Amino acid sequence: MPRIPDDDPRRTAIVQHARRSFVTSGYAATRIEPIARAASVSTATLYGYFPSKDDLFAAAIDDAAQEFSVKMERVRTASGPARERLLYFALAYAEFLGDTFVRSMFRLVMAERPRFRDVAMQFFERGRRDFGGPLMSALRDLSAANELRVDKPSWAAGQLMGMIEHPVFFMPMVTGDEVKAQRSAEQIAEDAVETFLARYGVDQG
Repeated sequence: MPRIPDDDPRRTAIVQHARRSFVTSGYAATRIEPIARAASVSTATLYGYFPSKDDLFAAAIDDAAQEFSVKMERVRTASGPARERLLYFALAYAEFLGDTFVRSMFRLVMAERPRFRDVAMQFFERGRRDFGGPLMSALRDLSAANELRVDKPSWAAGQLMGMIEHPVFFMPMVTGDEVKAQRSAEQIAEDAVETFLARYGVDQG
């Protein structure tokens, strides 16, 4: 059977409706028939694209991961002096993590990890590559330009990302969005970058 392209309109509709259903109801409570109806296809057609609910779940998670990559694409093209470049990353990362749908997808993946270990690991590894990779590359560039003094880019990247993740992502995740950061995404990003530059910045005076 020939491979169905990812941009096939019916496949796209099925995956989008499945994604919403998995996020809202979880894997166990999600049923195939309502997804087929919502996507305006027959159940047989849906199974022609995805032979099992497991296959559909994996496709839905991969689709979300691709969307997340697009959201962070602008970070990979950032340029300029250290403060400007780091703020560009920090604000994009804070806005991404502050998206309620993003947190919903992470909750879903974590909840279903025992059943879908490989899917979950691919999801998290892709996130690390999409976000941590560009930041580490930027830190190397800025160190080479003598704007930063960073011996271990992976450590430094983890510290900057951690200052953003805790208030924007982990606190709402743990509390079910009942407790959220009182600072804006812009202020969180600015505070994180200033703290980072105080540790790793090179005095240009």
